[in-house]
This record gives sequence, structure tokens and C-alpha cells, in this order.
Amino acid sequence: MLKISLAAADSTLAAHSTRVTELALSLVRALDAGEEVEQAIRVGGPLHDVGKLAVSEEILRKRGPLDPDEVIEIRKHPVTGAKMLGGIRSLRVGMDCVLHHHERWDGDGYPYGLAGAAIPIEARIVSVADAFDAMISDRPYRSAMPREAALAEVDRCAGSQFDPKVASALLTLVGSTS
Repeated sequence: MLKISLAAADSTLAAHSTRVTELALSLVRALDAGEEVEQAIRVGGPLHDVGKLAVSEEILRKRGPLDPDEVIEIRKHPVTGAKMLGGIRSLRVGMDCVLHHHERWDGDGYPYGLAGAAIPIEARIVSVADAFDAMISDRPYRSAMPREAALAEVDRCAGSQFDPKVASALLTLVGSTS
């Protein structure tokens, strides 16, 4: 039902969530992360951006850079999404994907500034899949990056934005299919 709601609200968001989930599940297998992580991503991956349903269309579709107030608003989407899903028992297994997919390996992410292994592995996997898909997709504020440039950016951000092991797995997995 929520996937239908995402598609109705924003078909681009729904397609992005599907691609992120598929890539994240491939990373789970490449990392041999286990069935629990796979299940968390099966549930949470498609919903990782559900909190964006509460963000204004004006901000989501803005063609230029966001102003500071708009950045604050967009950065609320992980917590908003977690609140939206919190009362649904069957979705709790995927909650870390929703709440923590913008945390960074170096602790400079949001909403809580978690770092390293304190970030749940399923969120670390969704994070790199999310960023890679965002880079290779057209956005209102910029055109898609070439695949090679996006891979170089993932490599550059390994150990700062991304868990280095997850980034390495993505580079191997995606780099081998280009």
C-alpha cells in the first residue's frame, strides 16, 4: 500500500526506491551480509525516502540549490519517515534503512551523526546504493552523472561518507557490469 502511495505521489521517487532496493539487495549478497540484513532491506529499502512525502513539492522539484531553511526541511525526511512507519509492526524490521540512510561513516551525516559501525549495516548498504542511484539519475537541479564519474565519487567517498567495505563491494559489483 505504501509503495502505491509513493508511486501516486511521485513516480520518480518510487522508481528510485525500487532501483536502490535492487542494488542494495545485490550488495547484501556480495557482502554475504545474511538473511536478517536482506529482510531489513526488502522492507526498508523501498520505503527509505517515504518521509519525503511530507516535504513540499516546491523543495523536492526545485531546479537550483536549496537555501538553508530548505536543507533543514529536507533533512527531516528520515525522522519523518520513521514516525510515519513506527506504528506498523510489520515494517519495523526495515526502520533502520529509513532512519539512518543519511548517516555517514565519518559521523558527519544526519539525523543523529552516527559513525562507523554504530550505523546499522542495512542503512550503510542502502546509503551507498541510494547515493549511487541519485548520481546516475537526472534530478530537477542537475543532469545525471556518467556512470564512471559516479563510481569515482563512490571510491573518493569510501571511508568518509560510505563504509569502505560497502563502497568497495559496490565498485566491484557495478564496475564489473559497465
